[in-house]
Formats: sequence, structure tokens, C-alpha cells
Amino acid sequence: MRNNSSYQAAVQADQCYIYTKKDGYIPRVAAVHDLCGYGKCSLGIVIPVLSAAGIDVCPLPTALFSAHTKYPVFTFRDTTEDLPGYIDAWQKIGVDLDAIYSGFLGSGAQIDTILELARRYPKARLIIDPVMGDGGKLYPTYTDDLCQAMRQLAWHAEVLTPNLTEAAILTGQTYTGQAPSDEAVQSLLSALLQQGVKYVVLKGIERGEEVINFVAGQDIKTEQVSGPLYPEKLHGTGDLFASVLTAALMSGHSLAEAVRKATNLVYQAMFVSARQPDYAMRGVSFESLLGQVAELA
Repeated sequence: MRNNSSYQAAVQADQCYIYTKKDGYIPRVAAVHDLCGYGKCSLGIVIPVLSAAGIDVCPLPTALFSAHTKYPVFTFRDTTEDLPGYIDAWQKIGVDLDAIYSGFLGSGAQIDTILELARRYPKARLIIDPVMGDGGKLYPTYTDDLCQAMRQLAWHAEVLTPNLTEAAILTGQTYTGQAPSDEAVQSLLSALLQQGVKYVVLKGIERGEEVINFVAGQDIKTEQVSGPLYPEKLHGTGDLFASVLTAALMSGHSLAEAVRKATNLVYQAMFVSARQPDYAMRGVSFESLLGQVAELA
């Protein structure tokens, strides 16, 4: 693990690029997420968002749900046993990857498969959204073993995008709500970076009528990207944020600009969502905003 305690950050996040896109080239990204038949989240968001940005999405489904876990009834199928053969088949037909974007995981055993995927594609950027919980609570399918396994995966991230709940779980710190002090935020960021994460985007800190996303890294100065705070919370906004962020990064935008793009689009999507039936349960609607995502390319 890298330790950044003596490292002097040199550049602004606006000068930090994790990927340089070649003219005319379509980047290829493995999307390691679950698939829900109903409800706005996971691959239902990832595939259209990355595709709109001109990215070749290669889905690697970690679980199959009839609907997302906010609903009182849903079916759940763990695909862990399928994954090793899945990535073996990719390699046999010559699939190459520019990035690996990981989200919800169905079991701790899947961590080994993702790490093996990263080992086989050492040049691929590893972007991890540790989808574990929100509002101080774990999602219902998460176990202690899965939390521990997620920690092992998270420490390998080039870009890690936790919310406050997930950052607290990963670092063993106490969740203190959505409006922690600046000192508490810095403690979370430092703990994540000390474990070896290269860049962290800590999402969803509330300050009055603003929401702030903190951007920190091994070789950049910690910065804040702020936007207006929408008065409601919706399922799938974390997936939308991380997907737009990934799309922007793999389109050649800087880390800070990618965070700004994601922050702004999620806020707009909340207004679109509020006009839809059953939006409070179904989740965030983004389809009419995909034209903005296409501009990233």
C-alpha cells in the first residue's frame, strides 16, 4: 500500500487526467455491476450513459434483480459462479479493456474475479464505486464478509467514489450524518488515501443549500466541487454520478471537470425525475439528458 503522509500535492484537480483519448478511438470499459429488471440503477444506467459518451460498454453482471432493493419484494440471483468463465471467454476472443468500472457486488467471492480481471488488464484504469449503503445503513444484501472484501478491492482503485456511509464503513470510522465537519471529511479522505487509493471523490456532503463533493488524491490538492442541493433523495443517483464521472474521465476530461459534469447532470435529473409517476420508488430518470452526456465525446 502507498502511504502519502510525506507527499506534497503538486497540481490542481483540473490538471489531473487519468486517460488520454485518441482521436477516433472508442474506449472500451468493463462495467462490473448488477442488472435490475425494474428501477433506475446499476447497468440500467451505466450502459446508456457510457454508450452516449461514445464508449464501448462491456457488461459483467454481478447479480440479477427483478427490481432494486428499495422495493419490499425482489428476486436476487448471484452470478459469482459464472464470472471466471466469463472473463476467460473474453480473453480467448481477444477482448481488450481501457478501464474497469466496478459497482454493486453480489458476494465477497466476486472480489477475486475483479482483481483477476485487473491483473489480466494492467493498463486498464480501475474506477470503483463501492455501492454498499446510504444514510448510515448498509444495503440489505451486504454482509460483514462482503464489506471486508470490498475494502480489499477499494484499496486498489485509481478512482474511488464513496458516499459518506461507504467511506465510514471502508475506513472503520463513525458515520455522523450528511453534514460532517471539514475535519471529519479530511479524516475520511486521509484514511482512504493512506490505504493506497490514488484518487477519491467523496460524494454528498451537505452544507446548507449546497451539496459538496470533495476531490482528493496522492498527487493533487484537495478541492471542493459544489452544486445546489435537491430537497429529495432518489435511488440510482449514485450510479448516475459515477457513470457520468467515468464517461467524462474516459472521454479525456480532467478529474475536477468530470466531477462537475456529474454533479450538474445529477441535479438536473432530479427535476426530470420529479415529473415522472412513482419516481420516489422507481428512482432517477436521466434519459432525456443523454444528449448532454454525448457532448462529452
